[in-house]
Amino acid sequence: MKRTLITTADGSHSLYVKDLDEHYHSIHGAIQEALHVFIKSGLQYMHNKNYQEINILEIGFGTGLNALLTCLEAEKLNIKINYTGLEAFPLEDNLLKELNYAEWIANLFHHEKKNVKKIFEQLHSSEWQKDVTISEHFKLNKINNTLQDVQLTKAFDLIYFDAFGPRVQPDMWEDELFSKIFSATTTNGCLVTYCAKGEVKRSLKRIGFKVETLPGPPRKREMVRGIKE
Repeated sequence: MKRTLITTADGSHSLYVKDLDEHYHSIHGAIQEALHVFIKSGLQYMHNKNYQEINILEIGFGTGLNALLTCLEAEKLNIKINYTGLEAFPLEDNLLKELNYAEWIANLFHHEKKNVKKIFEQLHSSEWQKDVTISEHFKLNKINNTLQDVQLTKAFDLIYFDAFGPRVQPDMWEDELFSKIFSATTTNGCLVTYCAKGEVKRSLKRIGFKVETLPGPPRKREMVRGIKE
């Protein structure tokens, strides 16, 4: 899978996959999208429900942007995160070194750039299939596997569903996989995703999620949150 570095509208990087004609993040702003969909509508939503320890599963670890933002937000909120990142196609080291997230996120979170960069490097250098402590607030377990084949042996309070869109990866958005995720989600837990297509919402409803259509990130009208009541 050949991936090319691009710059999105907010100045942060993303990757473009020519064979799929698909981007890893919104071209209107990678960091803005991640903050809106996964941090604000996911992590902060769970924290506002008085969760002090949250088990997170990310479908599509990718560039590590969501994990990095979550690690920094956990420190800010003084909560504990156990983060499982599922990724079938890990990025090459040369691409990881080019990503400019440390600089942009350091400014947003008022952190030293070198400290953010260190965390980002730790996220990617951490051994796969092993619990690794990144900070006192954040523990990471990266799994090099597909959602179809992985065995979800623990329960998750929050799912970041960040797979490629249904246009290019329709098999990732089918009832069977959503049912697998639903079974691994705790009661009152939730799934958040950038995709608000009608068929995706209908699929989530069919397998048991209460579906909320929320305002989307910049230049995107809607996003979705599914709650397991």
